[in-house]
Amino acid sequence: MAEPIDPFKAQALAFEASSVFTPSAPINDKALFAGRIDQIRQVIDVVNQRGQHAIIFGERGVGKTSLANVLADFLSGGPVIVVRRINCDTGDSYDSVWKKIFEEIQFQQVAQVGGFGSVSQRPRSDAMAEIISPDVVRRQLTLWSNQSQPVLVIDEFDRIDDRYRTIFADTIKTLSDNAVRATVVFVGVADNVENLISGHESIQRALAQIKMPRMSEVEIREIITTGLTRLGMTIEPRVLSRIAVLSQGLPHYAHLLGLHSTRAALDRLTGNIDMAVLDTAIRAAVGGVQQSIRSAWQKATLSSRKDNLFADVLLACALAEVDDLGTFASQDVRVPMQGITGKPYDIPAFAQHLNEFSDDKRGNILKKIGGGRRFRYLFTNPLMPPYVIMRGFSDGKVSGELLDTLVVNSF
Repeated sequence: MAEPIDPFKAQALAFEASSVFTPSAPINDKALFAGRIDQIRQVIDVVNQRGQHAIIFGERGVGKTSLANVLADFLSGGPVIVVRRINCDTGDSYDSVWKKIFEEIQFQQVAQVGGFGSVSQRPRSDAMAEIISPDVVRRQLTLWSNQSQPVLVIDEFDRIDDRYRTIFADTIKTLSDNAVRATVVFVGVADNVENLISGHESIQRALAQIKMPRMSEVEIREIITTGLTRLGMTIEPRVLSRIAVLSQGLPHYAHLLGLHSTRAALDRLTGNIDMAVLDTAIRAAVGGVQQSIRSAWQKATLSSRKDNLFADVLLACALAEVDDLGTFASQDVRVPMQGITGKPYDIPAFAQHLNEFSDDKRGNILKKIGGGRRFRYLFTNPLMPPYVIMRGFSDGKVSGELLDTLVVNSF
């Protein structure tokens, strides 16, 4: 049994926990970043090859921005590599994105050169005034690369209007053809690269496609153990496994459960997280999920009938066995429905619920794929299923034993 913690120390650790586990913000501290070694190596390989650029893509909530935030720390050393990241907005154009980048360059702090000297990086003043074209970008980056090797991260690229995608592709081709010693890294939510960037087929040789899948169970465990080590706390192996399962490969939920588990333990003046602590944390975490997720659940399950099955069917969908693409069929819902309700249900009993979940009426919480009698379903927002499962546990509809039968979805 863990030694009790002094109340003042427990309070201090509870405050510190919010800087270690950050469900509402991407990681920006290399010491707290966990996993993603393969993706980091791929980015480093791209940076080390002149004329190569990259696009990091994946579903929402898998940690793309966190990776972008810590790239500078992993790329330090060797030549003067200067990493600058900007966020795209829905109103951004090709011109405005590059002017954001040039502004970042203009206010670039002095960069250390091998620990012995320094250089100040500034763009040409006329680059900010003229209309930006791929050739203007090429000239500006060529000028900047005389003193350093810029790595420019364009985050949330999926928010850019489709009509600008081709000119970004033109830019990559121009930079690659001229072997400019600079790297552009696009980051965005997408199932595939075609959904993020279009244009010359020839840019595919110059644009490394780096997919960010969901985290493995090992990587989720690393998030928790790295944070607890920083706080000087411990966790029981079975509890760590359950957090990994509940997180379903999404670092957002690993941080959310890590934060609430830590605080639940400290409220008991203990530095060890056991199953009882986690049970309390799950209930607290349900209230800490983004309001948009909670509102979507409310819209999907709202009914004037007290005996309605909407919440149960949605929970069964979250618990259903999925394929490699995260989709499930109607028949996959039957077994979890029986586990939740204790009654046998056949497909006709909930088929209409699945249809309504795939309609505007209930917020399109599911996406229907395929046709005929071979429809499959996918949660529109990947952050929804873990919330539905945690809420089901909090409401007493999902037992701890059932949670232990689940597997980590890392599609």
